[in-house]
Amino acid sequence: MADRLQHEQAQREAQRQAAHGVGIEIRGLYKLFGPNPSLHIDKARAGMSKTELNEKHGHVIGLRDINITMPAGCVQVVMGLSGSGKSTLIRHINRLIEPTAGQLLVGGTDVLAMNEADLRAFRRHRTAMVFQKFALLPHRNVLENTVYGLEIQGLPRARQVEAAMRWIERVGLKGFEDRYPNQLSGGMQQRVGLARALTNDAPILLMDEAFSALDPLIRIDMQSVLLDLQKEIKKTIVFITHDLDEALRLGDRIAILRDGEVIQQGTGQDIVLRPADDYITKFVKEVNRGRVIKVETIMEAAAGASPSRVTVLAGTLLEEAARRLTESGEQTLHVLDESGKVCGRVDMQRMVAAMVTPAGGH
Repeated sequence: MADRLQHEQAQREAQRQAAHGVGIEIRGLYKLFGPNPSLHIDKARAGMSKTELNEKHGHVIGLRDINITMPAGCVQVVMGLSGSGKSTLIRHINRLIEPTAGQLLVGGTDVLAMNEADLRAFRRHRTAMVFQKFALLPHRNVLENTVYGLEIQGLPRARQVEAAMRWIERVGLKGFEDRYPNQLSGGMQQRVGLARALTNDAPILLMDEAFSALDPLIRIDMQSVLLDLQKEIKKTIVFITHDLDEALRLGDRIAILRDGEVIQQGTGQDIVLRPADDYITKFVKEVNRGRVIKVETIMEAAAGASPSRVTVLAGTLLEEAARRLTESGEQTLHVLDESGKVCGRVDMQRMVAAMVTPAGGH
């Protein structure tokens, strides 16, 4: 039954992609740093190690054979430790960094083939960026920082202010539009950065370690703001982070990089339940599995049964389902599909077992 539900979800995702198109597709992307990268690209393709290429030829492999499809309207998290290549990768999407080889398609158009004028228009109208260090202009107040992108686009002032004030309010800064960056907390400054990016109304939002400079509680608050906004805006968001908990909370899909290569990609549930190697296993070992695994993944077949006193929809996380059961005093709940029909059952014992990391991490 769980397999059938997962198949139906995959079909719905395929239909959604067919309707809206693929947001971003990266194919065979390589980036070598050095005086003559094109001369050594074949060595990287043939598998020469990062260390050997650097020692013998004075070139560093930043990215090697990156292939990621980022569906439109989804949050794609790219995760890795320092030096993994994640920030290098996001800067290829708007060509702040030029690749050594590969393709980068947005809506079927190869960004790497754009001329200077097309690239300038692409950066102004198709992408917006939120930076780790806020990147606010200190001599401009909140409103003036927020309208900055629309000023560059040449929109009439009234439209600039109307759009900016809408997003200033949406990120919780109404009443602060006349304040300057040095009068705001770090979390408030990042809200300005987010409002500025959203005011541009670009379909692609690039967020490079956007919340990493914030205190933990403020960081969680900003994650909630982003998730709430995404329900409305449905942007294609590329979010860079080194934090697995953040990746699992935000990402519809996650790609994990190490030394410039994709080690594993998939949903958070895929990665937690089926880590590709020992490196990923170490990452996921301490994860709260109850906040990642969905009820349909572990449910028993119960199609056609009458609903019990406690029901949850497919897609509910185990932590929430367990809370509902505990509060009810029951031991079993039924899982409902999108039409409200029973498709499975889960008891507390099965949920608890699924939330405990097995020995060895797998």
